[in-house]
Parts: sequence; C-alpha cells; structure tokens
Amino acid sequence: MDDFPTLHTQRLLLREIVRPDAPALFAIHGNSELMRWFGTDPLPDLQAAEALIDTFAGWRKLPNPGTRWAMQLRSEPRLIGTCGLFNWHRSWKKCMIGFELATAFQGKGLMREALSAILSWGFDEMALNRVEAQVHPLNLASLRLVRSMGFVQEGCLREAGYWGGTFHDMLQFSLLRREHKV
Repeated sequence: MDDFPTLHTQRLLLREIVRPDAPALFAIHGNSELMRWFGTDPLPDLQAAEALIDTFAGWRKLPNPGTRWAMQLRSEPRLIGTCGLFNWHRSWKKCMIGFELATAFQGKGLMREALSAILSWGFDEMALNRVEAQVHPLNLASLRLVRSMGFVQEGCLREAGYWGGTFHDMLQFSLLRREHKV
C-alpha cells in the first residue's frame, strides 16, 4: 500500500487527509455532539486534529494497514468528513469500517456514496471477504445507513466501547463480499 488510493464518485472526491485539513477535521472531531457516537472523546484543540491526521497517515504503514479518506465535494475543495477501512486482518480477509460527516452535509446520501466506493475498493483491491461495522445502539442514522447497505446485525458487544467516561454497548454488523451491491 504505497500510493494513496484516490477515489471518485458522482459527487465526491475521496483523497488523502493532509495537514491543511486540520481545521475542518477539528470542526468535526472537536464537536461533542458529532463525536457522541464516534467512539472517542472530542478533540481538545487544533494540534490534536493534526495528530489525528498523522495517526490516519500512519495506518498505511502498519502490518495490518488501514486507509482513511478525506471526503470532499468534487466542486468544493474542503474536507466535509472522513471514512475508512482499518484493522485489516489479511489472512482472514476482513477489516472494519468507520465514518463521520459534518452536520451540514448529513442526510444527502453523501456517506452512502462514499461508503459504496470504499467498500468496492476494499473488496477488489484488498481482496476482502468481510467488512465489519460497530454502531452505537442509539446512533439511528448510522444504523439506518449500514442496514440499508446490506450489513447484517450479528449481535451486541456489551460495554465494548469506552468514551466520555462511560462504557457503551456496540451493535456488531458485517457485510460479505457476495452481499455487496455495487
């Protein structure tokens, strides 16, 4: 995984997250309302957003690499969210998916468009057979999204997450290669 895999959809450019994205990334990851379901505490400052960019970039160098894309509208060169595949277990041909989107861009089908592109890339380029998603039981928008994309709920991981000083149950979903609709 040397060159960053830039992806294009009808409305989006999915590209590498870079340092100039830090303010837009902080606007999302520093927002406690947006981060309430993400699985981490909100970022405290811009420097933490820059460190998060370094973390995402570092995923590609891990033995079990991951890729996190900046989402931007094709007509507007600024980050509006991110999505990614991570925790790649090469021999089992599986990984996890994660995503978040700025409030102003929610409800427009953009995340569905982005996830369709990265899922296709993952099944084709990473030779995945399975992609997993863990969603908080109260995150209704993400639950609707993953279910509408064909992810199957497999169970509840009790108190699997910890953020905001509280343990959280997470619903476990998966999508198999043969279930993915392009």
